[in-house]
Amino acid sequence: MSVLSGGKLKLIQAALRLITQSRSLTSLGLRELAREAGLNPNTFYRHFRNLDEFGLQVLGYIAEDMKAGVRELRRTAGSSEQAAHDTVQYVYHYFLANPAATTVAVRELHGASPLLRQALQGQLDASAREMAEDIIDRQLVSEVPPETIQEISHMTIRYILFRAMDYIDQPGERERIQKETERFINRQFRGALVEQLTVEQLQALARPQ
Repeated sequence: MSVLSGGKLKLIQAALRLITQSRSLTSLGLRELAREAGLNPNTFYRHFRNLDEFGLQVLGYIAEDMKAGVRELRRTAGSSEQAAHDTVQYVYHYFLANPAATTVAVRELHGASPLLRQALQGQLDASAREMAEDIIDRQLVSEVPPETIQEISHMTIRYILFRAMDYIDQPGERERIQKETERFINRQFRGALVEQLTVEQLQALARPQ
């Protein structure tokens, strides 16, 4: 969980309440933000130099809040399939409980602020690195080379982020979307395992039993 407190935390939480699918972080007015947080507008500049710096703090707050729980699940998973199931379920439930976090992440990845785009890209890359590290440390797919695990992790993080919007907007499809996402992850790793097999091993698998 985040260690932020006081006015800084109030402003960040106010922004997440005000964000909607039609609004971005950089579109929020300072007076509106301060009013929602129950603070004097001048308070903003005691904590942040500008909206870009504020946006960086919001993105960091979201990432820190979510990643701690995800890493703990992966570190206790007994298999790659369990890790995929637990991670997908946790992340989708987090975004469902915090829809503004999804809106911020998806929009700012292609938003008007180069600084926020770069910061969010960095957050996604960090999440992918941590996912790969956990999988490698736990030897969940020990036959797959580390560089392939890292590549799959990068694809997975982005896939989950964009599917999160569908998960939120389509209540009747949530179970299907979750299972579809798990299959996507598992297929990537199964495909990577097949790539490691020799021609002789593939031929042996193809022979009738």
